[in-house]
Amino acid sequence: MVFNFFYQKLRLSKFFLILPFFYSCVNDLDTIKKVTFKSGAPDDVTENLKIIQTDSGFAKFELSAKLAESYTKPEAITKFKDGLKVNFFSEDGKVVSCLTALYGEMNISKGTFYVKDSVQLKNFEKKQQLETEELTWMKSDSSIFTEKAVIVRNSQGVLFGDGIRSKQDFSTYTFLKPKGKIDFDKK
Repeated sequence: MVFNFFYQKLRLSKFFLILPFFYSCVNDLDTIKKVTFKSGAPDDVTENLKIIQTDSGFAKFELSAKLAESYTKPEAITKFKDGLKVNFFSEDGKVVSCLTALYGEMNISKGTFYVKDSVQLKNFEKKQQLETEELTWMKSDSSIFTEKAVIVRNSQGVLFGDGIRSKQDFSTYTFLKPKGKIDFDKK
């Protein structure tokens, strides 16, 4: 009888020892989100990002960035906070121009790419370089523009202006408000 009493107590104590484990093993996703979610935090962070955009098997542009933060709300935006480089390719696969900046934002829903801070756009074939503090690239028509002060350096001189429109390869451009001096060859 005494043995039966201790046996029942031992069984009961095992039951109470094991019972909390069944209740503590539940993962409530809402509770986890409250603990781990930070408002304004990116949905995805990528280091050493490299994207190559192709069309019909041919490279159109190549984007490289040290750090990319992607957000989905309120819009699909990727921010490049630690510098970026975009190479634009010709139809025969050669890099014709290169865009660099210290900061950029790609709005995927609108098809725009905004860069700022030490922005440079180089055309290698024409040996010309554009410098400004911000540019916007429209993917839909492959145009680049700004209304900020710009400097264009080429073999003929240095041009200044407020605002510019250009093709993404920087082969042709139009100043909105030109300034400066250029020397023409007498031929």
